[in-house]
Amino acid sequence: MIHELLSKFILQAKEGSLKTAEYPKELMDLKMKTSFGMGALARVPWMNFTAPEMSASNGYFPVYLFYREQNILILSYGISETSEYAEGWSKEVTESKTRIADVIHNPPRYGDSYVCKQYVPEIKNGKVSFLKDGNEVSPDSLERDLKELFYFYKKSVDIEVKNESSVVSTGLFYMEKQLEDFIVSNWNETELGKKYDLIYEEGVLISQQYKTDIGIIDLLVKDKKTGSYVVIELKRNQTSDDTVGQAMRYMGWVEEKKKDPHVKGIIIAGQFDQKLHYAIKRARDIEVFLYEVDFKLKEYS
Repeated sequence: MIHELLSKFILQAKEGSLKTAEYPKELMDLKMKTSFGMGALARVPWMNFTAPEMSASNGYFPVYLFYREQNILILSYGISETSEYAEGWSKEVTESKTRIADVIHNPPRYGDSYVCKQYVPEIKNGKVSFLKDGNEVSPDSLERDLKELFYFYKKSVDIEVKNESSVVSTGLFYMEKQLEDFIVSNWNETELGKKYDLIYEEGVLISQQYKTDIGIIDLLVKDKKTGSYVVIELKRNQTSDDTVGQAMRYMGWVEEKKKDPHVKGIIIAGQFDQKLHYAIKRARDIEVFLYEVDFKLKEYS
């Protein structure tokens, strides 16, 4: 199955189609996502596999990276570039494995991820074979390579869950994080999705947890009509003044760094208290959205 999947992936990366609907959404109990780019073919199409609490933009995970110009397919100990996840690959990886940047000169993306296996795809008569050191790698070997990495990854994640101080067990599923993930996952069904677009770069979502040199923006999106940026901040366990000040700080950064004088701000809160009302009274470029949680128990019958 892995050989067939990789063959399809390589052929499509060569042909230039961006469609991914026919690819599986899950493999060996891990979420699976495939990307060839957004709008144009990416320099590094990828196929990743993540634990439920992680994503391509926030976590660490097994991933196939196809460097098209070099014609090199790397099975990698992947690391998200968008957000710096609180946990990561163990020292067994970081101290003994080779970084992609040390294998591929000036890689366009993912240079800080680590190499697990490296193959050279070869296409003859419409069929793909995978070479290593000039010798063809059998389908069984390809599958074994991936399964071994999956086993190592699942073991790593399981250790995190059992560790009470780990981000996975202590802080990952608190309400605000769940809300943020829910908003992104259901973007097109929300009021926000009707007016604003999430931002992607080479098939990777970069809107969520957008890194700046003054901190991390919860969500950075674009207005569908004007193309201007919109800074979205969730009111977490902090004061209304802090939330508004944080949103305005990021808006100032976007205005200067992105050259966008029309940047707006949105605060998402559980309730609109008096302090928040006065805090945004003079901040005319900031709106407030309220979220509601509808939690029900229903007897199974």
